[in-house]
Amino acid sequence: MMTRFPSHVSGRLCLAAVLGCALQAAPALAEDGLQISPGVTSMTVETEDGPVEITRSRNETQLIGGVLQPLVPVPGVQPAGELEVLAALQDPNARVVDMRTTEWRVKATIPGSIHIPYTEVSMRLDELGCTGEQGKWDCASALEVFAFCNGPACPQSPTAIKAMVREGYPAEKIHYYRGGMQDWMVLGLTTAEGMF
Repeated sequence: MMTRFPSHVSGRLCLAAVLGCALQAAPALAEDGLQISPGVTSMTVETEDGPVEITRSRNETQLIGGVLQPLVPVPGVQPAGELEVLAALQDPNARVVDMRTTEWRVKATIPGSIHIPYTEVSMRLDELGCTGEQGKWDCASALEVFAFCNGPACPQSPTAIKAMVREGYPAEKIHYYRGGMQDWMVLGLTTAEGMF
């Protein structure tokens, strides 16, 4: 037996059904197609058991989707891990720099880091040991910089590193903590919240 509803109720039920189906499908769409590199969402490798397609899917440990960043964003820049970042936090000749936007920094950051957003770094190299101004920096006394953002798929610190080098900052004095906040938090290291 079929139940009949008034048209205004029937329309709402149809809309609810469509939205329900869309919401159920949404997670599958969000998980599929994260890029490995620009324009590449999968690659196939040959194994002893035959071809295997490697893809990326969203999971609860990722802060952002993004495209995977190279370990060395500019020749001469040195990769850094958590132990090097911890040592830099104790070194008066080094600065651990959170290069993310303010919205991300206030959520959680590495205690003892300073904040220079990636969009401002080329104007603020004086905070990292350079003298002069944008376009005319003298970085002979540059500090060791440990740059980070949201993790391996975050382009903010690589963008900032490229700007620093373009402005004359010595690449060999820049250390890229590619793991960033994503790895820092996954490893259970202490964070600071509400920092500006």
